[in-house]
Amino acid sequence: MTHSPTPIYPTDAHRAVTEIATAHFAAQDAVDTILLVNSLARGQGTPRSDVDMAVLVKEGVDAAEIQAMETAWAQVRMSHPTVVAFEQSSRFAHIHLDVISGHIEYETWDDGGGPDYLEVGVGNQLVYALPLTGHGAHYRQLQAQWLPYYAEDLRRSRLAMVRDACLYDLDYVPFFCERELYFQAFDRLYKAHQEFLQALFIARRTYPIAYNKWIHEQVAVQLGLPQVYDALTQVLAIGRLGSEELNAKADLLRGLVAQWGVEA
Repeated sequence: MTHSPTPIYPTDAHRAVTEIATAHFAAQDAVDTILLVNSLARGQGTPRSDVDMAVLVKEGVDAAEIQAMETAWAQVRMSHPTVVAFEQSSRFAHIHLDVISGHIEYETWDDGGGPDYLEVGVGNQLVYALPLTGHGAHYRQLQAQWLPYYAEDLRRSRLAMVRDACLYDLDYVPFFCERELYFQAFDRLYKAHQEFLQALFIARRTYPIAYNKWIHEQVAVQLGLPQVYDALTQVLAIGRLGSEELNAKADLLRGLVAQWGVEA
C-alpha cells in the first residue's frame, strides 16, 4: 500500500484547516512532527471526510504540557472562522487532532480481551501517516524502533494471544445460542471476526489500517488474499439470527483461523 508524499486534499476547505493546524503547532518548541493521518494521508479522502491529524511532541515533554497544548488548540478550533465554518459545513465534518507522546503501550489480555489497537496505532501513525513538516528526531526514532515490524518475540506472543482470544470468542457462540441469546452470540462472532483480522496481519508482519473498515483494500489488495476477503464477507452475512446460522458462521471463521491465522 502506497500513498502520495504530498497531501491530496478533496476540497480547499480540507487544505485550509490542515494548514491552520499545522501553522499553529509548527511554531511550538515542544513539537517534533506534525502528521496527517487516516484517509487524507493515504489520498483516499472525499469531500465529506474528516481531517485527522496527530502532533508528536519531542521526547521529555510531560503530560501537563501536552494537556496545555490540547487546551490551546481547542480554543483555536472553537474560534478560528475557517475551522468553525468547516465543522459547520456538515454534521460529519470534523477536525480530529491528537497531541501524542509516542509512548506506545500494550497489555496481555485476560479472558474476553481483544481486539486491541497496538498494530493499528503503529500503522496509522508511523507507516501510513504523512509528515507535514518533515521527520523530527523523535519520529525517526520511533520508526526505527517499530518498523518494518516490532520485535519477533513480542510478535509471536501477541499472535498466540490474539488467536487464543479469537477461538475463545468463537466457543461462546454455540454457548449463547443454546440459551437463545442470539444477539450476544452475534456480538462474540463479530468480535472474533476482528480478532481474526488482527491475527492475520500479525502473522504477516504487516501493520493494518483498521479492523472495521477498508477490509477489501487491506486483505484482498494489500495482503493479496482475495479468497480470505471473500470468506470474511460470508462470516457476517447472516439471513436469520438463530442457532443454526450463527453456529455455521462460527465454524467458518474457526476454519479461517486454522488456515490463515498462523505463521505465514
